Amino acid sequence: MAHELKISKTNDSPRHNLPLDSEEIWQARADLAACLRMAARLGLEEGICNHFSAVVPGHPDLFIVNRLGWAFQEATASSLLICDFEGNIVVGDGVPEATAFYIHARLHKMSPRVGAAFHTHMPNATALSMVEGEPLVWAGQTALKFYGRVAVDENYNGLALDESEGDRIASVLVEKDILFMKNHGVMVCAPNIAEAWDDLYYLERAAEVQLKAMGSGRRLLPVLPAVAAEAARQMREGDPESARLHLESIRRVLDRQAPEYRD
Repeated sequence: MAHELKISKTNDSPRHNLPLDSEEIWQARADLAACLRMAARLGLEEGICNHFSAVVPGHPDLFIVNRLGWAFQEATASSLLICDFEGNIVVGDGVPEATAFYIHARLHKMSPRVGAAFHTHMPNATALSMVEGEPLVWAGQTALKFYGRVAVDENYNGLALDESEGDRIASVLVEKDILFMKNHGVMVCAPNIAEAWDDLYYLERAAEVQLKAMGSGRRLLPVLPAVAAEAARQMREGDPESARLHLESIRRVLDRQAPEYRD
């Protein structure tokens, strides 16, 4: 299902001479590779078709993304690509998957607040994108992390193989962080890689327990809106630091078990 990016390059220029080998940029590449690896371990990817991206530190017009044809579990810091918004590969061998480019390039360009964007067809959250009504029912504490932060794209329009579809998806997200793409999957957007990973992980957990509860055949018991809003506020206050620690923990696990992600 993956598609190779075929685009008429408009800029083969000076970007190739940019200093993109700083320690900060390499760390971002390693962090993104760690998230891809851990997502694979948790079954959150789908073959070679899903994609994570992050804005290059210090270069808001460039983004890091995984390459076409590589499974999440194969990701390494050096295998990731740095691209511009016109489709030029600035650093790396290979090309991005076409839908990865058209979704992520347009999203980062239209929404500069989005420092990292993780798109998956992870099973439980995707299952909730396939049912009528709002995807999340605010009945579990984990779900409350996302209260007031969810947008829903109700109009599945096939594969994102041109800029217009990427623009349409970005326009639905607006100022929200989580996009349920009906009949498709989810997009998690955050200021940085750590918070994107944290939200991706807990979104799938929230979806999993909701589906288990729905499968009981008994009526779900939502939390009162005022309580949900307050719980969400409490969680958001601690989210940046919690997310940083969460990312550090997966790096420690991978440093012991699969340290080649840093290569």
